[in-house]
Amino acid sequence: MSVKKQQRAWLFAAAIILTALTLRAAVTVVPPLISTINEDLPLSASTIGILGMLPTAAFGLFGFLTPYVIRRAPLEKLIVLAIFVGIVGQIARVLVPNTPLFLLFSVVAFGGLGAGNVLLPPLVKKYFPTRIGLMTALYVTSISVGTALPAQLSVPVADATSWQFSLASWAGISTIALIPWLVALISPSTTPASANPSKTPHAVVVQTPVIHSAVATAPVPKMNLWRSPTAWGLTFMFGCTSLNTYAMFAWLPEILTGAGLDRGQAGSMLALFAALGLPLSLGIPIIAAKMRNPFPAVVVMLACFVVGYMGLLLSPAEGTWIWVALAGLGPGTFPLSLLLINHRTRTQLGAGVLSGFSQGMGYALACTGPLFFGLLHQWTGSWTVPFMFLFGSLVLLGVGAWIICRPKMLEDDFAPVPVGA
Repeated sequence: MSVKKQQRAWLFAAAIILTALTLRAAVTVVPPLISTINEDLPLSASTIGILGMLPTAAFGLFGFLTPYVIRRAPLEKLIVLAIFVGIVGQIARVLVPNTPLFLLFSVVAFGGLGAGNVLLPPLVKKYFPTRIGLMTALYVTSISVGTALPAQLSVPVADATSWQFSLASWAGISTIALIPWLVALISPSTTPASANPSKTPHAVVVQTPVIHSAVATAPVPKMNLWRSPTAWGLTFMFGCTSLNTYAMFAWLPEILTGAGLDRGQAGSMLALFAALGLPLSLGIPIIAAKMRNPFPAVVVMLACFVVGYMGLLLSPAEGTWIWVALAGLGPGTFPLSLLLINHRTRTQLGAGVLSGFSQGMGYALACTGPLFFGLLHQWTGSWTVPFMFLFGSLVLLGVGAWIICRPKMLEDDFAPVPVGA
């Protein structure tokens, strides 16, 4: 590889990893500071509940809408716009005088992040077509780091400055992430002239500054993902994974304190649950990228979910770290879902629309996790029925995973049926 190609590869790798680092910061920086924010902007219990649901709702809405513009603008311009919207939302929400405007600009910030969620998989496919497993591992690991750090640092930064500075400071990381994308946009040698799909309506040009690949000459079929088994399979796998993850984030401390653990112990167990996302994010995509059908890996992770949940339900105060660790291994299906966006599509356009549909619908499904888990506990007074709800979602996750893990491409769902077949 020439020096220029190596430089371009490093540029886009840095752009993707830095962008991934920003995709959760605006979400996880808020919860530790709720009581502090409440001193300036009143946050009732219902408002806090709404604030907790806004990220997945915004991720779902803006993620679902993003594919409709992928056909009309280059990915590089869209990711710049998404990051910019996120920056505006993060800064504006700390400057407003009342709670409704705080919520409104939080939605703006989450919307930018939601669009970024959708755009990263097709960007990986575009610039690293032969390194999809490695790049997916790196950027999903970056998402995990960007989830943990704001939560860890928000209170110390707020104590040293203010809650407004603590929330807005993460917009600075987003600004840094903009730099390599802006370099790519202003440098004609890094952005292919044919990157705009609207200029190539009958064929998708698979062109990259990192590795030269041939132009796909086959027509791209019209894709109605509402009728695609592949799209629905990935949606259920991704959505049910997120449903379970967010339900645990919201309710695991309550389950453990109710079993007799103190708040510090419960917080440590939640940290353990979240921390397992780092090795999973790094390892799962690299391993699964070498498998023709990674469904056996899904079975292992489903088993971890089931055993961990059974332990938390039947013996939450004994062997707690074992049950939490096992439950924390279950969400390994999240990085696998992101890998399959690229491994089950042939084209950059296919990856974009599958990413938008599965993440948009998936995050909408994920909204129900914390809500229904809490309501079922409130109505029944126990944790049994809420866990039955999660077990049911795991069945749906397994069915979806079985469909999407099959070595069949999204485009095959829309291929014309041969005459006489």
